[in-house]
Amino acid sequence: MRSYDDLVAEADAADVDGWDFSWLDGRATEQRPSWGYAGRLAAAWRGVRSALDLQTGGGEVLATAAPFPPLAVATEGWPPNATRATRLLHPLGCAVVTVDDGAPLPFADGAFELVTSRHPVDPPWPEIARVLAPAGTYLAQHVGPASGFELIEAFLGPLGEEHRRGRDPFAEAAGARAAGLDVVELHVERLRIEILDVGAVVYLLRKLVWWVPGFTARRYDAELRALDARIRRDGPFVARSSRTLVVARRA
Repeated sequence: MRSYDDLVAEADAADVDGWDFSWLDGRATEQRPSWGYAGRLAAAWRGVRSALDLQTGGGEVLATAAPFPPLAVATEGWPPNATRATRLLHPLGCAVVTVDDGAPLPFADGAFELVTSRHPVDPPWPEIARVLAPAGTYLAQHVGPASGFELIEAFLGPLGEEHRRGRDPFAEAAGARAAGLDVVELHVERLRIEILDVGAVVYLLRKLVWWVPGFTARRYDAELRALDARIRRDGPFVARSSRTLVVARRA
């Protein structure tokens, strides 16, 4: 394995825009949920005439669903990702609209047969229900509770119970029902993450900025060196992600 300084410097210089994680190939692995979200997304988008993808990131996941329906729109709130998504999705026939997280969706009531999202920050249930057409479907993969906490706590220390209750799938389902949606599928899985070198840690924490707010390699040098020594001694650092599949329908 290369030196600590080389691994950290390389990861610190890597491009972390968008949701392409191919930089981590050979350096980290994450088990995938059994339901195969990308396949379900593609089948759903090809089965409707109008679809909206919320918080699309750089559009990398949505692009796998092409060819798109006649009316295809994606939203994204972070300008670098919106630019990347526009370059990727416009040639495929999908418009990209910049919408801040939590802001009202700039679309008419009942505009879409299908609304999808992969890892939304906070599902805007009233807005999702509003823009769905009658009998329309919401299909999404959410981040579940306590995802990646083993790694997060290596930097922030033990997190309280209030943090572990966040992203509770049953609370999210209750929010969907309160907005008038019928939840027809709700599945949760805990999945294994293996991190093979400290550079992968730096890359992940630069990309997933909400895991360790204010992270920089310089600021957390001591914690990174401790993780580097642990990986060299014991092998891959193991954490757990959690994912929730949600399928809901409007009456």
